[in-house]
Amino acid sequence: MPKVTFLPDNRSAEVRPGTTVLEASRRARVNVRTRCGGLAACLMCKVQVPPGQEAALQAPGTAESRKIGDLLQEGIRLSCQARVRGDVTVIVPEDPLRAAIRKQLEEQQRERDELW
Repeated sequence: MPKVTFLPDNRSAEVRPGTTVLEASRRARVNVRTRCGGLAACLMCKVQVPPGQEAALQAPGTAESRKIGDLLQEGIRLSCQARVRGDVTVIVPEDPLRAAIRKQLEEQQRERDELW
């Protein structure tokens, strides 16, 4: 069975071929944002596949190609549409809210460091 590894969490799940990356993320207990429940409607579940690993996922279908467009060339895929064929590593982007909070905390820490 193919193994899907999710970065930066470094968690993995073994899944059957044909399983979506979104389903694999749930098995690995990795949070991939989605609102539409996997219908390719919200475009929130984007993940990135490192160069050279594209063949580990099935080729994008018409709906995914139309919605993602040129981002496919950068390795961006919709996790609800990308189906696993072989071992693959997937990079899950940081949640925007979590990124904003992290950035604010880092700024506060930098200001504290400057005071001391």
